Amino acid sequence: MIRWSLIDTTTVPDGGGDLRLMRRGEEFSIMSGAIELMNSRLSGSEKALATLACDRLQGRPRAHVLIGGFGMGFTLRAALEALGPQAQVTVGELVPAVIAWARGPMAHISGACLEDPRLTLREGDVAALIGAARASYDAILLDVDNGPEGLSRKANDRLYDVQGLAAARRALTPGGVLAVWSSAPSAAFTQRLRRAGFAVEELTVRSTGGKRGARHVIWLATAPARA
Repeated sequence: MIRWSLIDTTTVPDGGGDLRLMRRGEEFSIMSGAIELMNSRLSGSEKALATLACDRLQGRPRAHVLIGGFGMGFTLRAALEALGPQAQVTVGELVPAVIAWARGPMAHISGACLEDPRLTLREGDVAALIGAARASYDAILLDVDNGPEGLSRKANDRLYDVQGLAAARRALTPGGVLAVWSSAPSAAFTQRLRRAGFAVEELTVRSTGGKRGARHVIWLATAPARA
């Protein structure tokens, strides 16, 4: 059996601990402590985050989508495939090494998505991008820290608390969509979304994209049609 080998380690800003890039044959994993944040063989739910949200942007050919967290690029690639040539996608990635890994040892996974002319890559906290925006994004896709119950970085909680959801609603265009990925359900987060004024749909998707594999959760929260 092929053993895992360590490729690189990096530190997450603002006390987020360390991330480790691991490899086993052609399989890659990004770890935070003992927790696997993502795996190159299990991309189904990350892709679904983009496709489910972009399905709701029909009729918006110039849609602007914000993605929080590059990860291994699965969500970005799925969004670029689903959106038209006039769309824009902004990715906010806090950890510079994650992009370096995408351009380096995992370049064959990332493909050409980082060179797509529709992409704007912003290094930094996606919470700051959301907080500075007003009716700027037709969809905001968040795959940060395994979901609303943050694991690796306490500062990520502000994306999902009452103030963070209010900021996301202000950043969305009327009828825009906030899509949130999570490794587990959270009834408290569902209620928080509703209290923030969103119409909420909670979906269960498989990590493999098929009928088997771990169950993950995606919330699709639609902002009011009028600001």
